[in-house]
Amino acid sequence: MPYITLISVEQLKNLQTNPASLMVFDCSFDLMNPAKGEADFLQSHIPGAIHAHLDRHLSDKTGQGVNGGRHPLPTREAFAAWLGSVGFSNTMQAVVYDRQSANYCGRLWWMLKWVGHTQVAVLDGGLQAWAETEPVTPAATPPRPAATFALQAEQATLATTDGVLKQLGRPAQTILDARATPRFKGEVEPLDPIAGHIPGALNRPFGLNIGADGKFKPAAVLKAEFQALLAGRDPATVVHHCGSGVSAVPNLLAMEIAGLGPTALYGGSWSEWCANPDRPMAQG
Repeated sequence: MPYITLISVEQLKNLQTNPASLMVFDCSFDLMNPAKGEADFLQSHIPGAIHAHLDRHLSDKTGQGVNGGRHPLPTREAFAAWLGSVGFSNTMQAVVYDRQSANYCGRLWWMLKWVGHTQVAVLDGGLQAWAETEPVTPAATPPRPAATFALQAEQATLATTDGVLKQLGRPAQTILDARATPRFKGEVEPLDPIAGHIPGALNRPFGLNIGADGKFKPAAVLKAEFQALLAGRDPATVVHHCGSGVSAVPNLLAMEIAGLGPTALYGGSWSEWCANPDRPMAQG
């Protein structure tokens, strides 16, 4: 059976017995220091892993991306070409992880679903969980021969600014904001030009999905928490967003773990929304 949401350290170890059918991606990153994630990877990573850089591989900042905001998604075609260039094919199981409570690796998990690849899972607990019992290495992973990754039907829903605006305030859409509460309220804004949130949005900081052990909370706990937040709203109406479409994904993943998915991702998120001051915005 493929792994499609979470995978444990022990399960990953078992998959490593057949390395040709597996690729492990380290997505460690730091918004305030974009070079740090790759530097951390070069110091220690899971043996055989390759680094997927948020700015270079999982975003397109050339103006050719499919949405706006601080981390525009590349086109599906460009992303598929990158996957093939690192040797990833449609028959492989992907495992993604980071050092930041699944904040960044969720992006690659979602993007693989977006290009039609369902066999992708987040390493529960990240590198920290792996390092508790297994070795890490600074050794460079030998490059794999280039492969062909063929686009398949989308298995993830990308919401657009126009779509979110059209449904604003209607029961058919429930906006869920994953940013820290002070940013949601508009009390602080370290990254974007305007502080606040999309009117009517609910706030669930993405870190609430992670328990004291550094792993995702049990499915039953997550289900109860999201149902309490939604307060009777249909989970199928949820559109997730954050600052730039990255840290919203742990909420999206958590809802799938809880059996409340699939749900949509607003890729441009607040950084695209607030780029036009004519769009409605709220504080408090």
